[in-house]
Amino acid sequence: MSMYLTGIGDEAGASIDAQIKATRELGWSSIEARNVQVDDFPKGNLHDIPDAAFERVVGKLADAGLSVCCFGSTIGNWAKKIEDPFDISLAEAGRAIPRMQRLGTKFIRIMSYAVREDEADQLEEERFRRLRELTRRFLDAGIQPVHENCMNYGGMSWSHAVRLLENVPGLQWVWDTGNPIFNPDRTKPKPWPRQDPWEFYLKVKPWIKHVHVKDALWNDARNDADYKYPGEGDGQVRRVLRDLLAAGYVGGISIEPHLAVVFHDASVQSNAEAEFTTYVEYGRRLTAMVQEILAELQSAA
Repeated sequence: MSMYLTGIGDEAGASIDAQIKATRELGWSSIEARNVQVDDFPKGNLHDIPDAAFERVVGKLADAGLSVCCFGSTIGNWAKKIEDPFDISLAEAGRAIPRMQRLGTKFIRIMSYAVREDEADQLEEERFRRLRELTRRFLDAGIQPVHENCMNYGGMSWSHAVRLLENVPGLQWVWDTGNPIFNPDRTKPKPWPRQDPWEFYLKVKPWIKHVHVKDALWNDARNDADYKYPGEGDGQVRRVLRDLLAAGYVGGISIEPHLAVVFHDASVQSNAEAEFTTYVEYGRRLTAMVQEILAELQSAA
């Protein structure tokens, strides 16, 4: 296994056809699958769409010579509460495993449920218990679960992340370069400062098996992030990638632009052409950045 570039397909477009076209235009060999729409079936997560739709996706990917490197599942994500029945997550895992095996996919992105806002008790032990069970099921199936630092318990701060990893043996990490820009550091006194991307990265580095590249600047006036091309924000994208590649990183570096569409913000809309062209441009810029870093490392060797 070596380092490879990929991307979260639905940011190039909802349809599997658009996702395949963007991936081939970039010269990449795999897609990170999340939501997908195929033919006359409605859009849905790859572990939720009907069997007939899934089979059509499998066929189209095979015809294009593309693989799926990672499932971006909805298991335990920011829309799921720790108080929700665990059966929901177990059912999602039960649907995902055979489909991942069918595609030969080795990584699945999971999370640790939404933050309990304004609650001192985050029900840590229940989160750990659930993720231990989910991790066991995936590993038994030959699949590696990776947790993302997002709007969830493990994304509350680097110390929450490390505590989660230490309590869930076998769980690994997908590092998202942009998420610390909009996530508060909940270990600090209120008003919480934004997280330090470099500090958080260094703390979870030993567990990183997959990378999401997004970049952003925090906009105080909007109280939200303004998403940028890689290297144009505060996500320390170049610094992180250089550090990982210098250490011999082998794994996926996956783009999640958020420039044309914000996955968790339904108010941010974009037309299909803008999504596609932005995604391809983002991929080209990341490719150039990685090539520059590799050249720098080679010349310094």
